[in-house]
Amino acid sequence: MENQRYYQPEFETMPVDEIKKMQSEKLVKQVRHVYDHVPYYRDLMDKAGVSPDDIRGTEDLHLLPFLTKADLRDAYPYGLLAVPLKDCVRIQSTSGTTGKRVVAFYTMHDVELWDDCCARAIVAAGGTNEDVCQVAYGYGLFTGGPGLNGGSHKVGCLTLPMSSGNTERQIQFMMDLGATILCCTPSYAAYIGESLKDRGYKPEDNKLKAGIFGAEPWTEEMRRDIEASLGIKAYDIYGLTETSGPGVAFECSEQRGMHINEDHFLAEIIDPDTGEVLPEGSKGELVFTSLDKEAFPLLRYRTRDICRLTREKCSCGRTFVRMSKPMGRTDDMLIIRGVNVFPSQIETVLLNEGYSPNYQIVVDRANNTDTFDINVELTPEQFSDTVGGVTAREKALAAAMKTMLGINPAIHLVAPKSIVRSEGKAVRVIDKRKLTD
Repeated sequence: MENQRYYQPEFETMPVDEIKKMQSEKLVKQVRHVYDHVPYYRDLMDKAGVSPDDIRGTEDLHLLPFLTKADLRDAYPYGLLAVPLKDCVRIQSTSGTTGKRVVAFYTMHDVELWDDCCARAIVAAGGTNEDVCQVAYGYGLFTGGPGLNGGSHKVGCLTLPMSSGNTERQIQFMMDLGATILCCTPSYAAYIGESLKDRGYKPEDNKLKAGIFGAEPWTEEMRRDIEASLGIKAYDIYGLTETSGPGVAFECSEQRGMHINEDHFLAEIIDPDTGEVLPEGSKGELVFTSLDKEAFPLLRYRTRDICRLTREKCSCGRTFVRMSKPMGRTDDMLIIRGVNVFPSQIETVLLNEGYSPNYQIVVDRANNTDTFDINVELTPEQFSDTVGGVTAREKALAAAMKTMLGINPAIHLVAPKSIVRSEGKAVRVIDKRKLTD
């Protein structure tokens, strides 16, 4: 079967009972390591009345206290460091815009494991040492570029360390050097596809075969659009700076959820309101425990991502548990006029109705009532419509949105290319209510 190859088959295809045994052994050691070397987390454990001796395996994980992004900010910069600073070789940092940035530390061992995780993702997408891997994620403090760069080297690909932006140069190198794998955010992949089309290229003119896209939410509809525009198979990848970066989980050729690298990360699903651990298959908040990280090992870190886990057998042969594509976040969910709204729902409607994935949600408050506007970019073909035709389109799209969301947004169909393109994470939501609350 296509892509039935593994970077580290001894782990990726390990029997589930052996995975669980390994996780228990690693967890016991990691809890002791954190308790002995991280005073901040030791205080949390002491307050919760838990000692390392209480943790005998994964069945005791629920006894440990959670960590949140607020804890990481409170402990900034060195409060969660678990090794001497002289043993650290790198930091990465989140792109957050509020409060203190989250800074994660890495030993050489941590970097090697992270590179291995990203290499698994590249191989799962069909990558070999004969591929040309174009990494158009941002480099620097952002984890996307460094992670896929390291993974690409491990696989032996020729690596094009492009970073994000400068689309003209991206396209030049892609075409001249025959890139076969593209790694970037899905919104930037869509933009590259659009830019290639504008320059007269057809999907078959490039040599790309696969794309590894993550760092922002995207829907199945957007996946199909990107696959069509670039002539590739598009794979999802998941990660967060706090646990290392991309490569915590990755998609195989089945494209039915992302395999979590369970030899390094222990996943739980909890009720976001109560913290109760939910059974497999339940929808809830994803929580991760780093089993191997030396410098910055987080125990029970709340990701705020909503998803499901499944151990249904995967035809790719990997035995790692799979996580669904995140269905939104507990902290980027919009509550508009009392209704929960996720941007991914809006994107689904747009693509189902034949519109481009270039849109922006604007939420404001007037006379103590929420206003809800969605600006949607028309394609050049749609833009040639009459004024009356555009008005009819806006009404029809508003009705489709109401069916999905339960509330009626004001739809504004705007000219092609009038919404600013993103070369990093797309800015989909502008919530002006925060300025006055």
